[in-house]
Amino acid sequence: MRSDPIRIGAGCRRRPVLIVWSILSLVATAVSAEACPFCDVVGRSLAERRDSAAAVAVGDRVAAATLPANENIPLFEVRQVLRGTATVGETVGASVEGPCRGLAILFLEAAAGGSRWTAIAADEALLGHVAAAPDTSLAADKRLAWFATRLEHANPAIAADAFAEFGLAPFSAVRAAGAGLDPDTLEAWMAEPGIDERRRGLYGLLLGVVAERTPDVARRRRAIDRLHQAIERPASDFRAGIDGIMGGILVAEAGEGLDFLERRGLLDAAASPIDQRHLLRALRFAWESLPESIPRQRIAAATERLAVCPAVAADAVTDLARYEAWGAADAVASLWDTAGRDDPLIRRAIAGYLGVCPTPRAKAHLDRLRAADPDRLKAAVDAASLPAR
Repeated sequence: MRSDPIRIGAGCRRRPVLIVWSILSLVATAVSAEACPFCDVVGRSLAERRDSAAAVAVGDRVAAATLPANENIPLFEVRQVLRGTATVGETVGASVEGPCRGLAILFLEAAAGGSRWTAIAADEALLGHVAAAPDTSLAADKRLAWFATRLEHANPAIAADAFAEFGLAPFSAVRAAGAGLDPDTLEAWMAEPGIDERRRGLYGLLLGVVAERTPDVARRRRAIDRLHQAIERPASDFRAGIDGIMGGILVAEAGEGLDFLERRGLLDAAASPIDQRHLLRALRFAWESLPESIPRQRIAAATERLAVCPAVAADAVTDLARYEAWGAADAVASLWDTAGRDDPLIRRAIAGYLGVCPTPRAKAHLDRLRAADPDRLKAAVDAASLPAR
């Protein structure tokens, strides 16, 4: 899901430009403004490829035939033209994405030096899906309502494409489309043992949307209970998608949801490092997408608590700089001799935070570290002055 980018404030302008660039680079690896925080990279949707292609056609692979100039490019006979200019009956060479022995959907897409055909194996259901999918120029919430019914389609390619559409959409559209989904169905999908973990996270988030939007008190309570139960499972259980489930709790319950996660000990240093990473992702999501229901001061405070946890300290400190949580300067500086003692990545994050923080306390901490530990501080500042690799 897309989120609006977060601005680094004016207080940073007086600090070294390279350090500010480093903070932005570090954040870019952790939070993407262009994708669902719980879905990872989903790639382009079929509708996006269809609408941007010069031509779209249905092709039938010519058995054992390949492009004369390249034996790795199979030939397809065009059977039907869906969009653009192509000729029924002509033979074209197309790069194949995955196994393809018969029918395929063909896209004439831009490539270096011109354009090229690419092919995806397709049955009648997928061909119909590509042809009927809502145009990408339509509002995202209206488009997602169409894809919502196909999230667990029997055809894996259709299910994957519906998931991609949700992963690429703004959260406001996901909220609007998800409110109409059946909670029992979402609970069943979320509990499916063999489901892809990215899907589990999305379904947990959508269940939170259902709980948030439904006027049925009993249904809301049942959905929230299911989300709580997923968090409360023993740590030895399958924990895939737990970050999305945490996000669903924050959507459904706002501050009370954050209280629940805190009571579960997930903000404590002794919590599972894996759960800490999941929670940090959920907090980033809440910062960007839920400021109207969870005060950002609370999100920053929770992130500050996670900063003492070695497994997520570097990322949490970077998030605090991104949030302009300058009141955490003392806590961040104190990490230098604890979590940062043996971890150069944490020291780099500390140097970056103190370097962009505009408060006198941050400058005082830098001066103290420069006097007490000049070599390691210089190494950390130098590292923080370069884009993250």
